[in-house]
Amino acid sequence: MKLSILDLSPISSDQTAQHALTASMELAQTGERLGYTRYWAAEHHDLPGLACPAPEVLLSYIGARTNTIRIGSGAVLLPHYKAYKVAELFNMMAALFPGRIDLGIGRAPGGSAEVTNALSDNFLQNVGKMPDLVKELLHFLNKDFPIDHKYAKVTASPYPETPPVPWLLGTSKKSGLLAAKNGLAYTFGQFMSDQDGAAIIQEYIDNFQPRKQGDKPQVIVTVSALCAETADKAEEIALSSLIWEIQKDKGGGQQGVPSIEEAKHVKLNEKEKDSFYKKKQKMIIGSPHEVKQKLIDLQTYYQADEIMINTITHHPTHRTDSYKLIAEKFIS
Repeated sequence: MKLSILDLSPISSDQTAQHALTASMELAQTGERLGYTRYWAAEHHDLPGLACPAPEVLLSYIGARTNTIRIGSGAVLLPHYKAYKVAELFNMMAALFPGRIDLGIGRAPGGSAEVTNALSDNFLQNVGKMPDLVKELLHFLNKDFPIDHKYAKVTASPYPETPPVPWLLGTSKKSGLLAAKNGLAYTFGQFMSDQDGAAIIQEYIDNFQPRKQGDKPQVIVTVSALCAETADKAEEIALSSLIWEIQKDKGGGQQGVPSIEEAKHVKLNEKEKDSFYKKKQKMIIGSPHEVKQKLIDLQTYYQADEIMINTITHHPTHRTDSYKLIAEKFIS
């Protein structure tokens, strides 16, 4: 099974943003040593406890400190930006780090309504234009606009020998069909979706239209997972992430991911308890043997070519250890 890393660059309650971003770089280095296929950085804006609004900046930092692991965005939120600028940024990274760059794109706002307005004057209109934005981006990446197109003579320089590999990220039937129509690889965010992911992925596969001969549908499923030496220890470590998610949902979480002791002292009301257990049910938590079996079952259920794992803990060592324990079961 191919395994990869999705990193949200979480800030713990005793960390600065610099500490969190350095920990992200170290996680990518660890992933490379362990044999993970790729490391993706997510884009979020003014969300408490998350340190990365610009994946392209973090990826450049990480690319210079790694050698083989694929690095990419999970995702660039395309409706905020012009397709040409996105193509320039990722072409430049592909020139710096040949054969290693993935360009994951999504349509989510990545922050509050106020943040969305601060980023873009026409985000909602661009969400409606997402199919056109995707096509334009692909033309810039492939240098294949029709000769009569207004951008036919425009190049997203520097044009690399090996272009970035585009992926479409989503959690809905609409995103799966958009990926299929454009012959794109598709990443389904299982960890943040309540929809029937298996049906969405099957529809993507059934409707896939290759952009060039030999192209086939590719599927990554992204899950939230935490592994420790024992199931009890995994449950205890996971508490920090789950409590932080509850705090973030109600507009808190500014202090970052709490420690285990801090999390144990948080009092939840009945509504929050219900949310807590729903979030926990979506996570894969357990010992190495338990996590391995759950990931195998999930891969089979979703027909996934690859599983991408998102892990949030208070202490960076717990996060690194989780990825190590999983890798030992699958990769080494």
